[in-house]
Amino acid sequence: MNHFYSIRLYLALLHYPVKNKEGRAISSAVTSIDLHDIARAARTYGVAGFYVITPLEDQREFAGKIIDHWINGAGAVYNPDRRKALELIRIRADLGEAVEEIRAKESRDVRIVATSASRAAGQMEYNEFKRAIQCNESAYVLALGTAWGLSGEFMQKADCRLAPIAGNRDYNHLSVRSAASIILDRLLADRGDVADEKYEPGSGRDRPV
Repeated sequence: MNHFYSIRLYLALLHYPVKNKEGRAISSAVTSIDLHDIARAARTYGVAGFYVITPLEDQREFAGKIIDHWINGAGAVYNPDRRKALELIRIRADLGEAVEEIRAKESRDVRIVATSASRAAGQMEYNEFKRAIQCNESAYVLALGTAWGLSGEFMQKADCRLAPIAGNRDYNHLSVRSAASIILDRLLADRGDVADEKYEPGSGRDRPV
């Protein structure tokens, strides 16, 4: 995928501060499937890095063992493509540490964009965020919440809040890894000129999406 700009978009999968079903702030557990699937999506769309954030030492150790297996262990030989994806992952105790690393690497301002399944005033739409990424003036951290989503306090402190994914039903309860893939596709997919093609019945060409 060839972009005319360098992608300075990072993902951060937060396991704290997130909320439970009752809305209380908690620390959630790291799950292997989130690491694998989000890393694969991040590599597919050219994301600059993928941070896994948890203050719990045992959870950082758990995530580290998974990643080490696929980067340095038998998994690296068994599935080199998976290794390339998991190489993007960095495990940190808090988001502030990740932001400082990104700021040092990119030598520019770092802005945190929070995600939620709920609408709120002042949310940034996808086209607006896509243009901001392409302008390349700042680096962005797209914060994804586990459990029942990012805490209210975190949402208030973020630089901005991305509009939720809108389906075509009242049901709106995507897994975080599904949401991450959809968001990345909306922001970074290189569709070429497919959308400008005319669909001709019987031409053997699929209707452009």
